[in-house]
Formats: sequence, C-alpha cells, structure tokens
Amino acid sequence: MLAILESSSSGFHDMHRILRLLAVWALLIAMVALVVDATKTLGADGTIVMTPLAEQWQTSFPQTFADAKSWVETQAGPDVWESFLLPVLSLPTWLLFGLIGVLLFWLGRRRQRAEVYIN
Repeated sequence: MLAILESSSSGFHDMHRILRLLAVWALLIAMVALVVDATKTLGADGTIVMTPLAEQWQTSFPQTFADAKSWVETQAGPDVWESFLLPVLSLPTWLLFGLIGVLLFWLGRRRQRAEVYIN
C-alpha cells in the first residue's frame, strides 16, 4: 500500500514540474511578445501597438491557422470559431500567454500539507 502511495506521489510531483516548466515557457513567450510590441510602439511615433495572437499566427504560420479554423468549424461549428475562439485570439499575444503562464504556475504550485488534529 505504501509503495502505491509513493509512486502516485512521485507522479504527482512530476506533473507539478511539467506544469511549472510549461508556465515558464508561456511566460517567456509573453515577455518576447511584449518586447516586440514595445519595440513597435517606440517606432510608431507614440502609438501603442498591441499585436493580437491571431495576426501573429496568420503572419508566421498561415497554413496552420487556416487548418485550425477549418478543423474547429468542421468539428464544433462556425459559431464556436466566430463567437468564442476569435475573440480570444484577438487578445494581445503577451496578455494571452501571460495569463496562460500564470494559470499554469498556479496549477503547478506546491500545496502546503494540511495537518489535521482531532481531539
């Protein structure tokens, strides 16, 4: 019985490590995107530039964007793409990846062990 608890505990800690690693990568992407937008803002005569993820995705990988749109519209319907995913993809890249990174860090945090005493 103890061996089962130890092995599941080890796997649980591995999942925490994976979540924290993914969080670091997401926050790194967010920081790079923020620097890119800040650089574009400096070159745009004071106009604030915030590049949406959809625009960066279409520019960098147009075929995968078209494939993803086609797949979602086929599997879930065009309303899901238009009313849910497109507004999410319209967020600035740095904001979206920053939120994902914070969420993954929160999910991968080390929880404090609760000590319960019963009298």
